[in-house]
Amino acid sequence: MPILYIVIAVVVAFVLYLVVKYNGFVTLKTRAQEAWADIDVQLKRRYDLIPNLVNTVKGYATHEAGTFEKVTEARSKAMQAGTLAEKGEAENILTGTLKSLFAISEAYPELKANTNFIELQRELSDTENKIMASRRFYNGNVRDFNIGVQTFPGNIIAGMFKFTALEFFELEQDSAEKNPVEVKF
Repeated sequence: MPILYIVIAVVVAFVLYLVVKYNGFVTLKTRAQEAWADIDVQLKRRYDLIPNLVNTVKGYATHEAGTFEKVTEARSKAMQAGTLAEKGEAENILTGTLKSLFAISEAYPELKANTNFIELQRELSDTENKIMASRRFYNGNVRDFNIGVQTFPGNIIAGMFKFTALEFFELEQDSAEKNPVEVKF
């Protein structure tokens, strides 16, 4: 009779452990999904700002049509990207085209002084910072989830319930960020 109680206690403890681990995976996955939603909101805000920015620059630099088309095309591709890898690549291309748009603005002092342009540039910069913060938050949640899915004994339970590792959202850094600035005297 005491052995039966021990067996029942072990089974109950195991079932409780499974429930706790399962709920932990659900919580971590939901946090990662919520963090992705934050990134998505900021990306949509970015996409909404770009046409206004392009139109403002067009008013001053009408002969730069090729750059405007590239920015518009890059925005469209970024909006349509499916996987995280595609999204990251499309966002990197969009960032590059935006840099060329801002480079054009350097040649037009009236544009740089335009309050609408200044405000759009400030909002875009603010949005970029929010995207960066959201990406760090998302990747932190993905890291925590992936650690749980890939470490023992969580990997066994994750396999039982079909939890798989999530993908990080990676964006390329500027070469200036990767390589320190060289100072020569």
